[in-house]
Amino acid sequence: MSIGKKSVTILSTAILCASLLFGCTTKTEDGDSKGKTTITITYRDDGAGKKGSLYKWIEEVAASYPDKNVVVKQTPIQASEGDYFAKIALALKSKDTAPDIVTEDTFILNSDASAGFLEPLDDKLKEWEDWTNGSFIEAMKKGVTASDGKVYGVPYNTDSRGLWYNKDIFKKAGLPEDWKPKSWDEVLAAARTIKEKAPDVVPIWMNMGKATGEATSMQTYEMLLYGTGERLYDDASGKWITKSQGILDALTFIETVNKEKLGPPLSKVLNGQAGNTSSREYLPQGKLAISLDGSWITGNYFESGAAPWPEYKDVLGFAPMPTSKGQEPGSITLAGGWALSVPSNAKHKDEAFEFIKYALNKENSKKLVISSGNITVRADVAKDPEYTKLPFNEIATEYLQNAEFRPAQDKYPEVSTQIQTMVESVASGTSPADAAAKYAQDVTRIVGADHILEK
Repeated sequence: MSIGKKSVTILSTAILCASLLFGCTTKTEDGDSKGKTTITITYRDDGAGKKGSLYKWIEEVAASYPDKNVVVKQTPIQASEGDYFAKIALALKSKDTAPDIVTEDTFILNSDASAGFLEPLDDKLKEWEDWTNGSFIEAMKKGVTASDGKVYGVPYNTDSRGLWYNKDIFKKAGLPEDWKPKSWDEVLAAARTIKEKAPDVVPIWMNMGKATGEATSMQTYEMLLYGTGERLYDDASGKWITKSQGILDALTFIETVNKEKLGPPLSKVLNGQAGNTSSREYLPQGKLAISLDGSWITGNYFESGAAPWPEYKDVLGFAPMPTSKGQEPGSITLAGGWALSVPSNAKHKDEAFEFIKYALNKENSKKLVISSGNITVRADVAKDPEYTKLPFNEIATEYLQNAEFRPAQDKYPEVSTQIQTMVESVASGTSPADAAAKYAQDVTRIVGADHILEK
């Protein structure tokens, strides 16, 4: 039996979707499924699958969506953080594979917008009362505003970073349960004490591999670099800093952790699932004392989370990450966040935006941040008793007072990739000086010799 042209087209589409690990639906010729419009929403599945807070939230919001002529289909991509961005960029290029809604990490939103992958939402946002009446925290809108001044997404969470620590382990090692280290030396001293007093426990965990992508760049390297007082990018000159004492100091801290075997085995830390291993296994199982990680990890421990742990609120502490020598402002955090965006190649842009408005209203936004353990971007949710009563929300929000942000520059994603390579090379035994020299060379190649600054 011969195969008709329509069957070949459907088969080809299915093969293309599978190759991208991107869920697609076959539409009828008028673009609708059974007379209804199907909008697709793509996000990163970090391995939690249907247990993930984002999956459950989308399912609930879609079920309650008033417009019953719209069907919402989840099309998650299961990938490491770094691979997710590569797969999304590939999917966004084509009308055949672009979803109707995509979750964008605010660090890469500017790059995707500049590449023409995302639809500007300014005209639609002007008509949305929630956006114009102060319901959203004004500072959070900066994260979804690209270098052209246009808005390319609606933020749904933000975060802060610090040092999670196990109070039970600290107590057994003779360390204070109310721990607030004043410098990097005090962090290392605590890790050394843990190694001596609790040899079966990993003293400190930081992401250090290329496989963990932005988690390595932002919540390890940049937390350290910014803690020295140095920055990645000099706003005054418009240049990338490729040589400084701060770079060497940050890498030396990483080298010290590995040389003294204060961290986990490299097979664990250089793995794409390193973040999940530390937060969902090692911390709850009492096998990890200190973890440099984000405010959101408590979402794993809720009854509906990926790793339920009712005792987390009593066992864990969340200390601010100190500056390198305790210099002002005393502590440092990097803030990020995620947004819902509409791709330029989306098939149903109007329907997608209407769903975003409903999904990110006050009640639905509150459900998402409470279930995921993130910090809200809405001022009205921030005052809600259901939100404020959650453990660590208040302190995580307080850390935002000294928050720094990644450079809103088109080249940042490429520079970030070089950061990950540099950190992993130090973790694997390369000297800080050699790794920094290679980083300088690679960044110069990316941004051009006229756009670098050496100190």
